Amino acid sequence: MHYDLVVVGAGIQGAGVAQAAAAAGYSVLVIEQDGIAAATSSKSSKLIHGGLRYLESGQLGLVRESLRERAILLKIAPDLVCLQPLHIPVYEHSTRPSWKIRLGLSLYALLGGLRQANRFSSLPAEQWRQLSGLKQEGLTAVYQYYEAQTDDAALTRAVLASAVSLGAETLIPARFVAAERRAGSCLVHIENQGAQQTLEARALINCAGPWANQVINGVQPAMSTSPVELVQGSHLLLPPLLKQYFYLESPSDQRAIFVLPWQGQLLVGTTETPHHQAPELSHCLASEQAYLLETLAFYFPALDLTSVPVNSFAGLRVLPRSEKSAFSRSREVLISVDDEQRPMVLSVMGGKLTTYRATALQVMKRLKGVLPKRTPKANTASLPLG
Repeated sequence: MHYDLVVVGAGIQGAGVAQAAAAAGYSVLVIEQDGIAAATSSKSSKLIHGGLRYLESGQLGLVRESLRERAILLKIAPDLVCLQPLHIPVYEHSTRPSWKIRLGLSLYALLGGLRQANRFSSLPAEQWRQLSGLKQEGLTAVYQYYEAQTDDAALTRAVLASAVSLGAETLIPARFVAAERRAGSCLVHIENQGAQQTLEARALINCAGPWANQVINGVQPAMSTSPVELVQGSHLLLPPLLKQYFYLESPSDQRAIFVLPWQGQLLVGTTETPHHQAPELSHCLASEQAYLLETLAFYFPALDLTSVPVNSFAGLRVLPRSEKSAFSRSREVLISVDDEQRPMVLSVMGGKLTTYRATALQVMKRLKGVLPKRTPKANTASLPLG
């Protein structure tokens, strides 16, 4: 069978590329060995956000793009993406003083076009005691701003369903085995229901997330893999101990920690731990659980966390290899190709849940040299997701 695109992976990036390709009129097949959003795309912080903390590392373009995409998703997926008020407490001991938080929130609003959803406020001191038992000692300010919350797996399913409604096909479960680059097309060998099958495509799109370099290793003639590292982000799921949403500074290493009510539970995360094993072995470490619980207890000392049932999950980020801490590295999506002028194998690594649609448009732009002209069917910026 012949397709314009064969996409490996049914996470949010693969679903987004399939939707963009189908909307542009191309034939596309998504193959996935486990299930839709089976890995990283169901193990995020459940936020569609601009990335306030990325301002510290100068990623202004990413923040602007993320806020634009958030605004689009709030319109096209109102049942899946909803604004929630987050609170940022500032203490005498905080690494980021009140003026710096205010400056960051002002820049955040400016990059978001000063829309109502991007504005912030300072809570009066008389309201601080209403914040779920937040530690009052040394508290100097509390800021409130808005981010959007989602069910990441449900959003991924909705995007892929949109792609299918536009003509995309899926094979789930099906396993990528190997690929051969030839003149004008790529032969993709897969295993489907225990049988080997060969597909032909103008381009192979590798959206395998933490397994992306394994897909690259299966391509002939051989290609060089991307210099990336896997960084684990773990989250805890606790009973609904708090009512409000918080953006906290870890007292041990000053990283950003989210504490968010989510689907009748309390979500606490995330961590950034280098992962050197196989991706499928990722799990929340005891040290990560302790780190997150210590942060929660520091800000909410009245909580008794000793006997609270704790569930957890861990996802893997794909980040550029660097000597910098994971917290400081770019969250821009990494797109690599086998040939800059006429790419036949394109790999999408990293990126953000929030910007999946923009990433998919980047992919389609990179493929202009190998794809024929087609009649577009839809614009993904206005396609409803439900």
